[in-house]
Amino acid sequence: MLPKLLLVDDREDNLLSIEAILSSGDYRFVKANSGRDALKILLHEQDFALILMDVQMPNLNGFETATLIFEREKLKHIPVIFITAHSYGDENIFKGYRTGAVDYIYKPINPEILRAKVSVFSDLYRQNRMLVVQEQKLMATNRSLEAEIAERKHSEEKIKALNLQLLQNIDRLEAANRELDQFAFMASHDLQEPLRKISTFNDRLISKYADVLDEEGRRYIQRIQNAAERMRTLINGILTFSKISNEKTTFAYTDLNPLLQEVIADFETEIREKQAQIKIKKLPSLDVNPVLMRPLFYNLISNALKYSKTDVAPEINIYAEFSPEQPGLRDDNRYCRIHVEDNGIGFEQKYSEEIFSMFKRLQHHSQVTGTGIGLALCKKIAEEHKGYISAISKVDEGSSFIISFPVLAEKKTSEPQFTISGKPETY
Repeated sequence: MLPKLLLVDDREDNLLSIEAILSSGDYRFVKANSGRDALKILLHEQDFALILMDVQMPNLNGFETATLIFEREKLKHIPVIFITAHSYGDENIFKGYRTGAVDYIYKPINPEILRAKVSVFSDLYRQNRMLVVQEQKLMATNRSLEAEIAERKHSEEKIKALNLQLLQNIDRLEAANRELDQFAFMASHDLQEPLRKISTFNDRLISKYADVLDEEGRRYIQRIQNAAERMRTLINGILTFSKISNEKTTFAYTDLNPLLQEVIADFETEIREKQAQIKIKKLPSLDVNPVLMRPLFYNLISNALKYSKTDVAPEINIYAEFSPEQPGLRDDNRYCRIHVEDNGIGFEQKYSEEIFSMFKRLQHHSQVTGTGIGLALCKKIAEEHKGYISAISKVDEGSSFIISFPVLAEKKTSEPQFTISGKPETY
């Protein structure tokens, strides 16, 4: 934007002369023929870089006009240079300065001096404008920063409140879970007694009245016995699930191989009847709770045998692998993964998380007896070890369950690193 100059003189030829001298510069000119005209212009426009004003003008001279100009707060910043044909004494010169003038130019005007002085004040105006713009930008930035800081403080306070609420909710949830686990434990324990009575009286009924009952009656009694057995299995599962939360977990550096062999021995009859093959590659020793590892292996092997194909002998492969060691990777980010693979009926992969829910059984598995607790129990056991369990499966192509246990650094150094090798053992 070009600097704007206000030229004030009662003679038009003087105005034209000043404009001609300054025409070589980049200026915009506004002309006034009297002090009153100048004041009228200044009522609407205040963005002048400089006022060049004749002293001797009728009605309102230059000194009087300058005095009125500088009485207005919005006009005090505009410098005034008086142009005069008279050589005033010092008193009159000082009078001009007291009214707000910054300089004098004497007639006849020296063009070089006029251009030089106007150039200086124009440059000052440009610099001031730049400073004003910068100041406005800084003020806008400060306002933006203040708003951002206020918003951030508000967000931090909101986050603190939410965190506090979250912690309180977690405490309440943990308390509710403990109460629920205790209730489940107590309820399951109390259900054992009436269930034992049902089984006892059912056994007496069979032994005493078996010859009296017809085929349909004996079938009804057998159904009662089967229902009681399923109820017992369900109660035992709930009790086991509740004990994991209620009992203090004790970890020990454990060789998993004899523990796994003990579990497999429990399935000896079923393995023989189904002509199943269980292949195991030597498992490592891990820092685990050996009490919890038994139901973990038991439920996974039980599932593999239970959900086998009717026309194909079950094959179960059990092996372990360590996550690859990477530079800079913390030891507690490394895992030992134990795989339990089978060639059974499988399931759709979209159910791979759903199957670990409590009492969840897939619809196409409904023909196989079960409580829906086994895999939920496996998940809870994995989580008690700060690990996790996942499943990969495809219908009619079998399933693979992977239990991942974190590897602890202190145990890794006290024992040589396990290497998976050797011929698989077959049971």
